[in-house]
Amino acid sequence: MAHNSDHVRWIRTPELREPVIVAAFTGWNDAGDAASNAVRHMVEHWQATPLAEIDPEEFTDFATVRPHVRLSDGSRRLMWPTVGLWSATTPGADLILVLGPEPALRWRAFTEQLLAVAERFQVKTIITLGALLADVSHRRDVQVLGTAGDDSTTDRHQLQRSRYEGPTGIVGVLGNAATDDGRHAVSLWAAVPAYASQVSSPIAAAALVRRAADIIGTPAPVLALDAEAAAYNRAVEDLLASDDELTTFVDRLENYTDEGDVFDTDDDDADEDESDDDDGEQLTLDTETATDPASLIDEVERFLRDQRPD
Repeated sequence: MAHNSDHVRWIRTPELREPVIVAAFTGWNDAGDAASNAVRHMVEHWQATPLAEIDPEEFTDFATVRPHVRLSDGSRRLMWPTVGLWSATTPGADLILVLGPEPALRWRAFTEQLLAVAERFQVKTIITLGALLADVSHRRDVQVLGTAGDDSTTDRHQLQRSRYEGPTGIVGVLGNAATDDGRHAVSLWAAVPAYASQVSSPIAAAALVRRAADIIGTPAPVLALDAEAAAYNRAVEDLLASDDELTTFVDRLENYTDEGDVFDTDDDDADEDESDDDDGEQLTLDTETATDPASLIDEVERFLRDQRPD
């Protein structure tokens, strides 16, 4: 099936050998800026070269994601919120890296543009990155859930088949379209502490880079992200230090995290674990896609209220 690339503005068309597409979008799919920072770091580390842009005019609500004005040599320049594509060659594979704001309009037409790029360069695998707010502690290793749309990819990379039902973002739409198009679609999600949702998480970004690099078959370039971990942890600890109830909540959360995986997708086991929970106070959230921040805050506040003595 031929795909329409009318809204792709090509900058260059290099020779690439069956590259892997790695895509992330800011917005709903990007808790703690982890997914977008993961791709941004890949672009910088691998010195990726601009490949193309997707014209934002048809896909962006500029009242929500506004263009920026920049001054350069005394002149004003408008910077539009554009989805950019870069190409890079790594020791394991050629890559096409995709990064930009989640489109607000015409998702099927937008996805068609990326599938046209995949078709042009004979892409077999598309990896989407996301990050979600979840009941996890920043003091524990970042959990990354990986799912795939076909059994061969699932088995090869030790992924899972998604059982999620509910609202999705552009990464879900793109992954589904890639599978329908006969390509291997992989979706990676990192869990970010809900109580630190406003703090950019380099450790979650690094976890996504590591997992993506493992699937690509190339060394993971995470030294710079790992170097930012100490500053991130200090910022979150300072946040906790100002709120005793939040500190208590995180301490309890660590115990729950130690007992199980936040990405447990076995419904039967999950039901059994919840029935064995004597106090019934575990904070349970939807963790396969980005949790709505307002609902999450309500759940956290309810949980904290329940911990107060009568």
